[in-house]
Amino acid sequence: MTTELPAASRGRSEALIRSRILQAIFERRLPPGEKLTEDRLAELFGVSRTVVRQALARLAQDGIVEQQPNRGAFVAAPSRADARHVLEARAVVEPEVAHAAACQCGAAALERLRRHIATENEARAAGDRGTLVRLTGEFHVTLAEAAGNPVFVRLLTELQALSSLSILLYARGEHAACPPHEHATIVGAIERGEAEEAARLMREHISHVAAEMDLSEPQERPVGLAQALGIKPRARRMPLR
Repeated sequence: MTTELPAASRGRSEALIRSRILQAIFERRLPPGEKLTEDRLAELFGVSRTVVRQALARLAQDGIVEQQPNRGAFVAAPSRADARHVLEARAVVEPEVAHAAACQCGAAALERLRRHIATENEARAAGDRGTLVRLTGEFHVTLAEAAGNPVFVRLLTELQALSSLSILLYARGEHAACPPHEHATIVGAIERGEAEEAARLMREHISHVAAEMDLSEPQERPVGLAQALGIKPRARRMPLR
């Protein structure tokens, strides 16, 4: 039986569980709809089910996990409407993040952003798709950290996880991550202190991400199983009297 952890250790364990789940979502190792079993997570992390339950509850508050009565917890599967809402929120928040970063980003934060972009380029050159997806998502959180606003960091962490799930479900073709070179262009404007330009480039960047996703609702829903499968139903024979 797993021993209950002290409150401080429990908090650190919850944060670790949340972080690992988010990383697995960024890297597309946890797809939408995947079940997150409390017993198995408790075993893997060496904590009690109470700690796991609290970590999952926090993720559920952020919309990243769905808790279903009598069934358990599942990785969220955003609808097309949910995905549109996430992108709309990003289009409002992230230009302000870029603007703030251009106004107050220090040398250390800039160097961290440059190193991050270099790591993205290495993953892209190596064809490491999972790592690239995670890194391009983390870039936006790193930029929020550079802006110096912890509320931006929390918002971007949640929005990037939901964006990754949405891309998994609705990406066109092999779209896997943010378009190449655009992060470097944004950081260049931030480095020059061009706040308005950084905000404009970020708005353009988010629109490019959205353009790579099929978020239009089907015009007509299938009526019945036969139509959904593209099969013309056979005429039913009248019973003999």
